[in-house]
Amino acid sequence: MSPLFRQSGRLAVSIPMVVALAVAGLIASGSAAAAHFKTAAIAGRVGGSTCSGFLPPGTVAGIAATPDDGGYWIADGTANVVQCGDASGFGSLGIVPRQSVVGIAATPDGGGYFLVASDGGVFAFGDAHFRGSAASLTLNEPIVGMAATPDGLGYWLVAADGGIFSLGDAAFYGSTGNFVLNQPIVGMAPTADGRGYWLVAADGGIFSFGDAAYYGSTGNFALNQPVVGMAPTPDGRGYWLVAADGGIFSFGDAAFYGSAGNFALNQPIVGMEASGSGSGYRLVASDGGVFTFGSSSFFGSAVSPLPLGICVVTMSNPSPTRGSTETATIQSTVANAPVIVTVNFKFHTSSSGGSTDGLGNAAVAFSVGLAQVRVPVGVIVNVGNGTATCKTSFTPR
Repeated sequence: MSPLFRQSGRLAVSIPMVVALAVAGLIASGSAAAAHFKTAAIAGRVGGSTCSGFLPPGTVAGIAATPDDGGYWIADGTANVVQCGDASGFGSLGIVPRQSVVGIAATPDGGGYFLVASDGGVFAFGDAHFRGSAASLTLNEPIVGMAATPDGLGYWLVAADGGIFSLGDAAFYGSTGNFVLNQPIVGMAPTADGRGYWLVAADGGIFSFGDAAYYGSTGNFALNQPVVGMAPTPDGRGYWLVAADGGIFSFGDAAFYGSAGNFALNQPIVGMEASGSGSGYRLVASDGGVFTFGSSSFFGSAVSPLPLGICVVTMSNPSPTRGSTETATIQSTVANAPVIVTVNFKFHTSSSGGSTDGLGNAAVAFSVGLAQVRVPVGVIVNVGNGTATCKTSFTPR
């Protein structure tokens, strides 16, 4: 593959119409111009949460920063969002989407965000306005990411084959949908003026469209781990690529501020975001761990304080009266899973059901009507069909 070549573009999807556009895109892949590799100079941080909550390990899909770089949102595959620093809470989906969420993009003023699922479904929160989705389309490959336009009035969705779906005021500048790719597309980034975008493949190949210039790639390199995301510099004259092991590759005017490439990560890196000044960046792992470099500050992580498969149950009243209603409050690391609470009274056993939410929490109520006064009652909780179990007891009065 030559460093620079042209191919025709693919699909521009504008809801409610699907329009096929023969638009020429400018694609580039090949040797890197000035790549910076993993070094021992690491200044990242990961640690306990000062955020609004935690997310189940292995579920995190992406990170997006506030405009002043004073906070960020972390989203997981079940459309739960945790806010950190000065990031405001605009809610989560509340139900499990049909397909997993794969990306998050903030609005320009930080007053909202979009989530995108692998089937092309788009969910808007805060001042983010829904401009359509690809959920009703038959996709050749799943959606892997999204990017918002500079004014927040539109967005692009990108599929693993490089197909681009332009919605709202997002213009279509080309795609790799008709290419035979060496590796699938894993992410995208827009230029500062929204008149172009880059696509990045798992091998670090870069495909440039519109006014997005090509500054190099890792397409011809032997990587330790695949590339999982990218972020542009503020002036659009460079970009960073991040690999699953936290390795950082800098091109154009993107400066290297460190990497997690020499860390023993608990979970792989799944995404990154760059500061508005271009003087730092953050990486996020699939367990919600956040690693900060350069000027980007650490405001907490979404790492669960409990190992996978653990739950804790407490009773709303440790000494309820006979005939009252008791509630078992469950905290676990098993999200969106069935819960069975078995109550062992002296002469009989009862069971009540429920389900955990996206953070692994649940509250299950049951009657204490047949309890014997001053006789301990055992409570056993089963989460996720045995994925986690925990128990406690109470004594009726």
